[in-house]
Amino acid sequence: MHLLRKERKIRIPLWITPSVNEDIAELYEQDNCRSPSEFIEKAVGFYCGYLRTETGSPYLSRVLTTTMRGMLDSFEDRQASLLFKLAVEMAMMMHITAAANDVEQDTLTRLRGRCVQEVKALRGRVTFDQAARFQKDKS
Repeated sequence: MHLLRKERKIRIPLWITPSVNEDIAELYEQDNCRSPSEFIEKAVGFYCGYLRTETGSPYLSRVLTTTMRGMLDSFEDRQASLLFKLAVEMAMMMHITAAANDVEQDTLTRLRGRCVQEVKALRGRVTFDQAARFQKDKS
């Protein structure tokens, strides 16, 4: 793409409609451009890259891949943060529960096996209500 090379710039006449000029004025800073000229140059470079490919799909694929990767990275960071917070809360709850109850190791082993089966069968959709019903039915 031409924008990546350091070239001497030239001045060209440019005729655009007032509505396009308004769009440029509104959006160039949002695209981290220093000037409307830089915005126009980036837009033209993008369109030239699109036209140079037969269908535009290889060029668009690169753009979409880069965009999606950025979105997924952001999503992954958010999910990792939320999972970490959830793990901390779960650890606190386990320590409080363990301190308040005297549960035998054999009972914990059987419970873990049952919970693994339950989570697999329900695809992780275990609710507190289901656990409470199981405990009441068991006694």
